[in-house]
Amino acid sequence: MKAGERTGACAVVLTGHHRSLVTTLGAAEKFDKSHLSTPEVAEIIENAQFFYLGGFFLTHGVESALELAKTASNASKVFAMNLSAPFIAQFFKVQLDQILPYVDILIGNDAEAAAWASAAGLADTTDVPTIAKTLAKQTKANASRPRIVVITRGEKSTYVATSEKPEDIQEYPTTPLSDDEIVDTNGAGDAFAGGFMAAYVLGKPVGECVAVGSKLGTMCVKQIGPQLQWPKVQVL
Repeated sequence: MKAGERTGACAVVLTGHHRSLVTTLGAAEKFDKSHLSTPEVAEIIENAQFFYLGGFFLTHGVESALELAKTASNASKVFAMNLSAPFIAQFFKVQLDQILPYVDILIGNDAEAAAWASAAGLADTTDVPTIAKTLAKQTKANASRPRIVVITRGEKSTYVATSEKPEDIQEYPTTPLSDDEIVDTNGAGDAFAGGFMAAYVLGKPVGECVAVGSKLGTMCVKQIGPQLQWPKVQVL
């Protein structure tokens, strides 16, 4: 809560399978690093073992995210991040470069990966396995935990690379949907990330984490708005 500030909002226009978004961040861009040191939040951070950051957070100051990432890394806790959108890598690469050394799990889609590759000056900005491998090999502060890079490609297979074996790219197929099954793609990437992280927290192997993420992403695109099926469906 930020006294005197409005809650952020996002207007979405759907045109077929395409979407247009207009946002007003409101209180979201007023986040202050001091919030992390308040007694109630500091206790949560101390007790947490897994952290997840959306890339959009980097657009209004990296200080809070960087402090949390360093804290997690120094304590050998898991810090995950979502690239979130192509413009993050395009226009906030400096901030992204600051946070990347502390990221244990990096999740993004092929468009976001291509944007990063372009910003990083890679010769081939479309070859997803190469981009995933390159991201996995970026400098990592806590070398005791290999970095996992997960790149989704919509209805196509998902690629996973690790800093432990960067040349051994794993490919996980997905189940394509028919055009009439795809209602709204908003939130599908977040649903995938949520499913992946939930399975990871439960100690599942990476392949199963990808499968759970894909199930939730598929579930999300079949409905209007970023929501999951109801009644609940068992995915694990």
